[in-house]
Amino acid sequence: MPAKIACLFILLMSFCAISRPVAADPDPEYKQYTDYFEKVYKVFQDNYYLAPDRDIYNHFLQKFNTNIYAQLKSEGKSNDYVRWRSAWYLVDALRSKDDRFTQFYPPKPAVKFQHEALGEKIDLGIEGKKNDIGFLVTRMEPRSDAYTQGLREDDIILQIDGVSVRSMTEDAINSQLTPLVNTQVKLTYLSSETKTQKVIAAVSKEYFKQTVFLHPVPVPGIFCLEVPKFDRMTGEDMYRYLQFIKAQQPKGLVLDLRGNPGGPPLAAREISAFFLKGGDELVYFQKRNQPKIDLDVPAIDPQYQFAGPIVILVDADTGSAAELFSGIMQFRGRAVVLGVNTAGQILLKSMFPMGDGSSIALVTARTHYPDGTVFGFDGITPNKIISDAPKDGLINLAAALIAMQNR
Repeated sequence: MPAKIACLFILLMSFCAISRPVAADPDPEYKQYTDYFEKVYKVFQDNYYLAPDRDIYNHFLQKFNTNIYAQLKSEGKSNDYVRWRSAWYLVDALRSKDDRFTQFYPPKPAVKFQHEALGEKIDLGIEGKKNDIGFLVTRMEPRSDAYTQGLREDDIILQIDGVSVRSMTEDAINSQLTPLVNTQVKLTYLSSETKTQKVIAAVSKEYFKQTVFLHPVPVPGIFCLEVPKFDRMTGEDMYRYLQFIKAQQPKGLVLDLRGNPGGPPLAAREISAFFLKGGDELVYFQKRNQPKIDLDVPAIDPQYQFAGPIVILVDADTGSAAELFSGIMQFRGRAVVLGVNTAGQILLKSMFPMGDGSSIALVTARTHYPDGTVFGFDGITPNKIISDAPKDGLINLAAALIAMQNR
């Protein structure tokens, strides 16, 4: 190479070295993000009912590198927020298009979801309204601490922690009755039964909400039980009401599951014992590459079973275990189902903690009828589609249908 050209080449290389931008040091939290995303992917790989697509994961990482990370950082978001929001995007990308349950939950929503999913509640279990005397109790949760200590519907709360409720707004009263967990609240109340003042120290703690309620029906001999949610105590609530109903020599039963988002599958299994033959297969779950998991109908004393005609009411918000119960009652010919297609979430689900307070709610298995047919994502199709009936109107229609069957 001629000396002059060599000189020019050296000068050019020196200029490029000087003018080339110096790469910025990587964000010290960046590797923590990618490690976290790998952990999310592994949860899917080990537990999701479908094998996750690694190409989708790699596409997410590319999008995180070129778009998501820079945008969230430019908005001044905290490292925790960047990690959790990005994980939400990743989970949304990895789940199947039909799956409306699988979700990523940051710490606070994760705790709330867990309590709601299990049917747990943290408060004093008291509902009511203010009147001229104090705060009239209109409803009590029977498993709350205040109920255990003797407070009942129609009692009137006079003081909360020594302060007269007459000097408080209704919002302030309700706020005092929903304190932080494990808070002790002193209640002075007028007993509707004894007409005397009583004092209790109720504690705000976890308990299972009542999930079965008797709804009036204008047709003699027909009873309606509303079940707005399933939890671990639904079987106990159902048992109590069914014993009351059976003593009235009923002609039929309406089970209103509209708006019921479901709950643990074992709750559906437990209440099935009141209506189906013990020992029969209820449903089975099939996890990926694993043997099926069978649920059978528990065998109970026939005296506790209800043998009369049944109509089940469902809607688009009837989900999970409520759909499972409705579907198997229909499959066995034990009940007529009225309403519209259910939510399509009859799946085995679990919560997977991520070690930082956040969790992933994940579908781990599909659910099958005893004959092997899978419960579809389009939900349970009722025997008769009725989409425009008001709440009481559909209950009355179901009661009339049962009455006609008894003729």
